[in-house]
Amino acid sequence: MGQKIHPNGFRVGITRDWDSRWYSRDTFGELLIEDDRIRKFIKEEYYFAGIPKVEIERKGDQIMILVHCARPGVLIGRKGVKVDKLKGELEKLTGKAITLNIHEITRPELNAQLVAEGIAEQLEKRASFRRTLKRAMQLTMERGAKGIKIRIAGRLGGAEIARVESQLKGSIPLTTLSADIDYGFAEARCTYGRIGVKVWIYKGVIRKGTSLQRSR
Repeated sequence: MGQKIHPNGFRVGITRDWDSRWYSRDTFGELLIEDDRIRKFIKEEYYFAGIPKVEIERKGDQIMILVHCARPGVLIGRKGVKVDKLKGELEKLTGKAITLNIHEITRPELNAQLVAEGIAEQLEKRASFRRTLKRAMQLTMERGAKGIKIRIAGRLGGAEIARVESQLKGSIPLTTLSADIDYGFAEARCTYGRIGVKVWIYKGVIRKGTSLQRSR
C-alpha cells in the first residue's frame, strides 16, 4: 500500500471509533464544516491544555462534545468558569445547544498526538532534535508502550537542505489491524521553516470481543 492511507482512518471500525457520530442526509456538508470549525476553535483557543482529540455527537439541534484533555484543570478553571465560557463561545459559534464534557488523559506519554505536539514545541525552542526524540521515546517506553516510531522532516537544525530523520524503538506492526497503534502529527513553526513530526505508538493487541478503545 505504500503507507498512503491515514493510519487512523485505516483502523476505524476495527480498533478505533469515529470521532464524529451523527447522520444527516440533506445537510451533511454543512454539519461536516461545522464539526471542523468546532475542532479548530477548541484547538486554537485552548492549545495549552493539551487536547489531542475532540469527539462530536449530534441529536437533532443538540451537539454533544467530548474533549479529551491532558490538563483538565487548565480548561475547566476555578469553579468551572472557563468551561462555562467555552460552552458559551461554542453556542455562539454554532447557534445550537451544546453539552460539553471533558475527559482526562491520565497517561499523556502514551498519546501519539500529545507526544508529537510536545516534540514540535521543543523544536520551536531550538532544542537538539536528536536529544528531544531520544527523551520522548524513553518516556513513552517507560510508561508501558511496546514500541514507538518518530519521523521528523524539514530543515533540521536550521540546515539549508531539508531531510528526514526517523527513530524506532520496540516493534511497530503497522499492517496488523488488531494492533492498537496510535498516530499523531504536529508541525513545528521554526524561523527557518516548518518541521513535520509524525509519531506512531504501539500499545499491544486488542483481543476479539474487546470494545473499541476511544481514549486512554
